[in-house]
Amino acid sequence: MNMPSDVNASPAEAARRVVDANTYMTLATADASGNPWATPVWFAEHELREFVWVSRFATRHSQNIAARPEVALAIFDSTVAVGSAIAVYVEGLAGELPDDELDAALAVFDTRSVAQGLRSWTRDDVTGTAPFRLYRATATQVYVLDELERRVPLL
Repeated sequence: MNMPSDVNASPAEAARRVVDANTYMTLATADASGNPWATPVWFAEHELREFVWVSRFATRHSQNIAARPEVALAIFDSTVAVGSAIAVYVEGLAGELPDDELDAALAVFDTRSVAQGLRSWTRDDVTGTAPFRLYRATATQVYVLDELERRVPLL
């Protein structure tokens, strides 16, 4: 079963719990030729619509996003018993944050990082000669699955 054990929870509430409880998402990308690649990335999110992460710009997934911005995300708890998992599925467009949008997204990422006892992130960490960049996937569709594994759209 994919829906929450709390039968009173809405699909959006179930999605919120999954996102809040997990620190990694699976990011699926494809290169210019369509060759797929999936990788886990530590992330932060805003309103179940924007998902941000830091990656080296030379990584395969970062290069794929530069060539083809369409991505898919999956966020789930792999520690639960088989049949009781809830997952959030996202379709969206991703890219490196442009300078004029960097501060707001960096604030979301930094807030979650600090809240989890990790280091603070600044512009200097993701611009200029730094090896990292801040990326964002903006959701075009967000789903959870019902008990029959049908997509329940949240947007």
